[in-house]
Amino acid sequence: QLVYPHDFRLTEKEKTSICYLSFPDSYSGGLGDTQFSFRLRQAGGPRSSPFQDDGRYNREAPVTLQREAAHYFGYVYFRQVKDSSMRRGYFQKSLVLVSRLPYVNLFQCLLQLIAPEYFDKLEPCLEAVCNEIDQWPPPVPGQTLNLPVMGVVIQVRIPSRVDKPGSSPVKQCNQENLLPAPLVLPSVHELDLFRCFQPVLIHIQMLWELMLLGEPMVVMAPSPTVSSEMVLALTSCLAPLRYCCDFRPYFTIHDSEFKEYTTRTQAPPNIVVGVTNPFFIKTLQHWPHILRVGELRMSGDLPKQVKVKKLAKLKTLDTKPGIYTSYKTFLHKDKTLIKRLLKGMQRKRPSEVQSALLRRHLLELTQSFIIPLEHYMASLMPLQRAITPWKNPPQIRPFCQEDFMKSLEHAGPQLTCVLRGDWLGLYRRFFKSPNFDGWFRQRHREMTQKLEALHLEAICEADIVAWMKDKSEVEIVDLVLKLREKLVRARCQHLPVKEETLQRVSLYIDTVIGSLPEDLQAVLHH
Repeated sequence: QLVYPHDFRLTEKEKTSICYLSFPDSYSGGLGDTQFSFRLRQAGGPRSSPFQDDGRYNREAPVTLQREAAHYFGYVYFRQVKDSSMRRGYFQKSLVLVSRLPYVNLFQCLLQLIAPEYFDKLEPCLEAVCNEIDQWPPPVPGQTLNLPVMGVVIQVRIPSRVDKPGSSPVKQCNQENLLPAPLVLPSVHELDLFRCFQPVLIHIQMLWELMLLGEPMVVMAPSPTVSSEMVLALTSCLAPLRYCCDFRPYFTIHDSEFKEYTTRTQAPPNIVVGVTNPFFIKTLQHWPHILRVGELRMSGDLPKQVKVKKLAKLKTLDTKPGIYTSYKTFLHKDKTLIKRLLKGMQRKRPSEVQSALLRRHLLELTQSFIIPLEHYMASLMPLQRAITPWKNPPQIRPFCQEDFMKSLEHAGPQLTCVLRGDWLGLYRRFFKSPNFDGWFRQRHREMTQKLEALHLEAICEADIVAWMKDKSEVEIVDLVLKLREKLVRARCQHLPVKEETLQRVSLYIDTVIGSLPEDLQAVLHH
């Protein structure tokens, strides 16, 4: 019916997808308001972003919170109430916020404020809200923002890449001068993991491995809320490692990728997909891992834990909750985590404390797995003394899986993790996954940039006049062109180089040009 801001261009295909994804697609008897989220592939070519940001946000944000380039997130507030004046006897409407940022908490909180007003007052309400949001500062990693909307100030801190993983959010201190007192969100994106994973706590190890390996997985849930929360919880459990596969927190049979995912002629893609329509039980039967969950209810004791079952047991009708898979875990189960969580339940520990325990456990598990890879990768970097000013910087040595495997004997995950099992087998499978590819490319890019930066610093320290003494004009002009290219690249790629280093290289270029005959000087200045 309505898009705000009016000048935001969506293709017809995107509009249709958003419409289907903003409503529960199976019979929803529940009345009232529900919230859920989805993720949508952008249709058509790249589009310019409404905010001009030179990539700074993505450089400074944690990799798990980077702005998406080819997907949109949709955050939905759906209302269904009886209304005899409507043809179907119900009022059914959704307000959807579309963003490239995965700030599920912030945007769902925002919708809780806006949607009830919008259903009541319609378009003028959205116009007023958009005018307020237009004044918001951009999300700068590491900063605490105060975001005024509809008489409330939402206060959030945008996480930064330099935050220590697993540290609790910095206590916000600039509250005393804000009236009314702000609505403080502890995190822009972190879900209540404990609540999301309640029915599968004893299988958390298996789910972590399936996510790490980028295995295709279907989450079948009773509602879009449960499906989207479970998918987002699963993809977040690798932090600080980025989950590099595709994921759809909520997916319907109307989706343009429906045929792609349900075809039996090729293996299912590396994706976690959340569904609610029972029809999917039939069409996705050939997928290797299917997690079926019921409604999430918080109660005082551990809810019934789902069982691991054979895929053949998947009934088209009345499928019982369970993990339908033939997957055998590489690592043994961690009994101590379950004991600690159970103890927490007996002591009526708040859900956020239980979630913090769970998040810490998953973080330590991921770090134990990734630290040996980081150490080995660092050993491929050339020595600093091999970087000389007048030669191209040396190459990073190639990653050799067998050498890495040998390094595990004395520097493997057993140093930091008590879990036993086939770590080597897990690494071998990981090397075939999109998550390894994504991690390796990111690290390789960072190391190449570091080499470039060190090379620029070596040039700065060098005695350029002495070098020029016995060089021909051709060699000197060649140096000028190369240094200029290096400067441009350093600025474009925002290399980790001090500004004074760049200015000194700039001065060097001027010195070198000044030593050349006037006709050449004119050409180079031009």
